[in-house]
Amino acid sequence: MRVVDQGAEEIAEALGSLDVDWMDATAGNVIAKLTAFGVKEAYGRADVAALLDDHFDEGLLCCRLFLGLSKDQSEALLREALGKGGIGVTRYQTDRAAFLSGQKRGRGLEDFAEAIVREVFGEGAYELRCTFTGVGGKIAKCDISIPGRTRPLILIEAKAYGATGSKLTDILGHLDAIIEAKRRDAALLVMTDGTTWKARMADMAKIVARQNDGRILRIYTMQMRDQFLADLTTLKAEFGL
Repeated sequence: MRVVDQGAEEIAEALGSLDVDWMDATAGNVIAKLTAFGVKEAYGRADVAALLDDHFDEGLLCCRLFLGLSKDQSEALLREALGKGGIGVTRYQTDRAAFLSGQKRGRGLEDFAEAIVREVFGEGAYELRCTFTGVGGKIAKCDISIPGRTRPLILIEAKAYGATGSKLTDILGHLDAIIEAKRRDAALLVMTDGTTWKARMADMAKIVARQNDGRILRIYTMQMRDQFLADLTTLKAEFGL
């Protein structure tokens, strides 16, 4: 066989689409469960337990989809929350209370940030998980917009990652979308945490670079609660909110 130097463009031109049959029995069952799931103002541990009791693997997949987590992220967060002893059905059956608490970690960081925002600004003085309007009518999604989505002065994005993989780099694109859309006089704060960032320090360095050049005002972790609280208090006074 003759050895040749291939080019990326040459290979790209020869690429075709792959037919993937993703609708297997599990996918069908999960879609049916989610479709049949009642709409409520809030969901609790009893709802999660009902899903896991009916069929553990399918119920866990429903939880992951609800929280917007990949399989790797979900497993890493559960291991971090539960410690030693496994994260499968046996662990659930022998330690239900701890396992059900572990399902809350997906939005734990966002809830942590919101609690401090509420402490500083009060109830109703901000919007959660909204699409805000920024400079020139540009829009982007953000976890917390203060005082609201129409003309936010403070934007807070909370991202906790519990696994290595491509999902970790997605945060860069999301942050850049916020940076591109927000007004130049609006402050962007980033709350993040998770020990597995240590395995992706190149990604973390890129986020820090955005802070160093002024595109992000400051980056926080849960251990920096007091600093986050103090900075929000200062920003509230500076913006006259």
